[in-house]
Amino acid sequence: MAPQRVTDDLDRLLALLPEVVQAALATAESREQLLEVVLDLGRVPEARYPGQVSALGNQPLERADLAVVVEKLGSFGGDNRAGIERTLHRISAIRNRTGTIVGLTCRVGRAVFGTVAMVRDLLDSGESLLLMGRPGVGKTTALREIARVLADDLGKRVVVIDTSNEIAGDGDIPHPAIGGARRMQVARPELQHQVMIEAVENHMPEVIVIDEIGTELEAQAARTIAERGVMLVATAHGNAIENLIKNPTLSDLVGGIQAVTLGDEEARRRRTQKTVLERAAEPTFAMAVEMHSRHRWHVHRDVARTVDMLLRGQVGRPEIRELGADGQLQRQLESAPAPAAREAVAPRPHGRPRLAAAPLPELEDADAASELPAVEAAAAMLRVYGAGLSLGPLEQVVRARQLPVELVGSVELADAVLSLRQHLGRDPHVRRQAQDLGLPILVLKSAAPPQLQRALERLLQRHREGQAQKDPVAVAACSAQADDALAGLEECRLAVEQVVLPHGQPVELLPRSERVRLMQAELADRYRLRSAVFGRGVEQRLRLFPV
Repeated sequence: MAPQRVTDDLDRLLALLPEVVQAALATAESREQLLEVVLDLGRVPEARYPGQVSALGNQPLERADLAVVVEKLGSFGGDNRAGIERTLHRISAIRNRTGTIVGLTCRVGRAVFGTVAMVRDLLDSGESLLLMGRPGVGKTTALREIARVLADDLGKRVVVIDTSNEIAGDGDIPHPAIGGARRMQVARPELQHQVMIEAVENHMPEVIVIDEIGTELEAQAARTIAERGVMLVATAHGNAIENLIKNPTLSDLVGGIQAVTLGDEEARRRRTQKTVLERAAEPTFAMAVEMHSRHRWHVHRDVARTVDMLLRGQVGRPEIRELGADGQLQRQLESAPAPAAREAVAPRPHGRPRLAAAPLPELEDADAASELPAVEAAAAMLRVYGAGLSLGPLEQVVRARQLPVELVGSVELADAVLSLRQHLGRDPHVRRQAQDLGLPILVLKSAAPPQLQRALERLLQRHREGQAQKDPVAVAACSAQADDALAGLEECRLAVEQVVLPHGQPVELLPRSERVRLMQAELADRYRLRSAVFGRGVEQRLRLFPV
């Protein structure tokens, strides 16, 4: 395997910077792995490297120093960015309230030839590919190399949608790093989705390359392009597939999620709540790569299967690819998590949507199949026998509150017994059976629905505490599920789109933790809706109001 080759034209960037910065970065050691140079008014210049920051000199910058750099750069665009002709460097401005530039972030752009070896085999499939990772991990660098290989080595008609000249450099002539791929510039970031559609309609590409899909309109445009049979290669905000699932703006990239109400029999068969979350459609991107570092990537060859596993409460098992110091690519499957560390899914009270136990295709290995019993065991419902109680009112309370309760017909099948006081006195056999089996008995004064509800919730609480003492995995599962951001966001979205916006009616959401309420409020704000918190303690909940 050929070693990586790096070109960065760093001298052209340093020539624009103050002399003190040029002097501090004169040596090859100081330039190696340099990510960006930060120039802020009244502060000492800084050089940023992976994991560390170094001061450049000891004199704070003055306005004249910044003015000289800005004059050399020329005009900044509407996104406060400037570039250097035929290079990949990016200079971003920070302005004060009057519009004067008071800071510059000079990011080093490098063309790295050889990174495509990590995913070279995936490009032959013709399937759309999504790259994810934290800032600075090399997503855009990999995107350039992928565009070059698709255009030059595979002979594809490739169009790069270049917002802020991030991929192919500044100027009208694209940087050689993208090879024979064509480049369409985007005047303003908010127009990126329009240029994506224009590229497909006007220039007949076989591949569209996009950097940073970050809005709902761009996600919709990506699906439109994919539905037309065009291969997509893109990056997205988020470090992993789990982040996209929880992001209501971008979840459509991996198929989206929807709340599904199951029938009684199906819910009992799956041993889940009646309201579950499932994948809504086929993913826009069939394959995905999580870039954990420049030399360690996690590859998901089947995004649909990975999403289904995550919604089921299992852990996705990507292929781990790592580039060694000798340039050799090493591959291995991520090992199955130990039982004590596995994330199980626990029942949820009050009918909140839980992660779905959706049907999956056949699992390919014994390790993955062994995860199913752990999930099902953690999702077991509380079985209740009602002594002297009519089945109808009990079923009505269970359905109305969507409690994880299964009503059984005998004491032997139950986990707990619910009884009226007068019936327990008339039928001591039930009490003896329950005592022999060690089952808790909760005695009611009346069978009114509010009392039935409180009684079932008390039994559920006791049941969960007993399970937690027996199984430490269930403790982690219950705490994770109790503060489940995914369910809260989906509940909020459905309330907004099905009630508040179409009917103009306020909606009160279910009680959630403070963290989830903040996320729900932020989502409501994106819809330009007002929200307020009501209730006390654990009953605090968000109420949404129409405009």
